[in-house]
This record gives sequence, C-alpha cells and structure tokens, in this order.
Amino acid sequence: MSERTKPVSRSVRAGVSLSVGRIHRYLKQGKYADRIGAGAPVYLAAVLDYLIAEVLDAAGTITMEKNRQRITPRHLLLGMKSDTELAQLISNVTFPSAGVVPFIHPELLPKKGTRRTRSAKGKGKAAAKAKGVAAKGKGKAKAKGKAKASQAY
Repeated sequence: MSERTKPVSRSVRAGVSLSVGRIHRYLKQGKYADRIGAGAPVYLAAVLDYLIAEVLDAAGTITMEKNRQRITPRHLLLGMKSDTELAQLISNVTFPSAGVVPFIHPELLPKKGTRRTRSAKGKGKAAAKAKGVAAKGKGKAKAKGKAKASQAY
C-alpha cells in the first residue's frame, strides 16, 4: 500500500499569498483569451502580490509618520503619490474620501528676503483707522450693534 502525499496548492508552490487557483478561474471566466496557460495565473498572482506589498509599504510609512494606527484612503493616496512609479500607475485615478496631495506652486509663495509692509497686508492698524474701526473688530461698530439689540426689547 503506497502512502499518498498531501496535496500542495499552486499558491504555496509559487510562494505567493494570493490564490493562484482563484486567479486562474477569474481569467477563464473573464474571457480575456480562448485559452489560459498554467503559468499565467502564477505570474499574475506574483505581480499583484508585489504591487500590494509596495502600496501597503508606502501607505504604512505615511501612517507611521502621522502617528496613526489605521491606514486610511488618504494614507494610500499620499503613499502612492510619493513613489514615482506608483504615481505614474495611478495618474488618472481618483481616490474617494482621500483629498488631494498638498501642493502650492512656488510662484505663489512669498519670496525669501522680501518683507511685506503694512500697506501690502491691508490689515494693519493704519488700515483699520482709515476705515474707522479698531484693528480687531472691537470699537464703535460693535458698541452700536449692542445698543440697538438692547433697544429692541
């Protein structure tokens, strides 16, 4: 009587974490081609396994930088956009509830070495005096509003 060896899955043989059998079934059901070779699902599983590892590594790094415990869609977006190859892969993708990557064009930033004057700010005490209102919104206008409110009753 010969002992039968324990069956080993194609995923274990290939050393990937995704199910090779399931990917093979999806390839056949998807009608991508008339015939699907035995190596195609193994190769696809390996590629998907690599991509998942890269994305989770990038998102995990962003999550750790933000001192968080969970990876959110925002972390996925920021992680993938920080990697040039992954950013190229998802260039036309919209992540729901992930926001946008923070970016301010350098021409819009104030130039180093130049100082803004009060007239450039428009919010200094001189500008407020010209309007007849104190700098922080307190003054005659606010007092008049309180007086009118008390007279209404």
